[in-house]
Amino acid sequence: MRLLGIGGSPRRGGNTDLLLAEVLRGASRGAEVKTIILSDLNIAPCQHCDDCLKTGDCTTRDDMQLVYRELEAADRLVLASPLYFMGVTAQLKAMIDRCQALWARKYKLNKPPLGDGRERRGLFISVGGRSKANQFWPALATVKSLFRTLDITYAGELVFPGIDEKGAITKHPDALKQAYLAGQRLVENSPAG
Repeated sequence: MRLLGIGGSPRRGGNTDLLLAEVLRGASRGAEVKTIILSDLNIAPCQHCDDCLKTGDCTTRDDMQLVYRELEAADRLVLASPLYFMGVTAQLKAMIDRCQALWARKYKLNKPPLGDGRERRGLFISVGGRSKANQFWPALATVKSLFRTLDITYAGELVFPGIDEKGAITKHPDALKQAYLAGQRLVENSPAG
């Protein structure tokens, strides 16, 4: 089993990076894990050229080609992003928008978006500076839409309101433990509960 963790935060070593690392640590006993840090990659925004509607492939050649390959190889996916104006970061949103080619595969060309129909599951991790839980709703809508498009079963989210300062998640009483356990659950054979 292969688990892909995608870090969407531009701030290295921040709260979502710490949570993602714990999820991957928890999953590593049952899966091969790999992390992609989007801020290290060169991913252009979708240009809406519509080339992908004909082929199911994006004609923009940049680091997104690596991301497509890793998405196709993964059995489990973890997306991690802090909230920026109640949405995912620009880095993660650019990656999601470039999945338009995978949307075209599924909805225009009637092909499996990730190349095969095997069972995949995914998890979303996020922190937000405000103390209200509903601040995550816009980001959740985006992530769930992506997972639905990619035929990835949504296994849930791990979201923490009131977390803003770098490293603040380490002061939460059990956030890192929750992340570790979420990673374990994600790679178990039984459906996530």
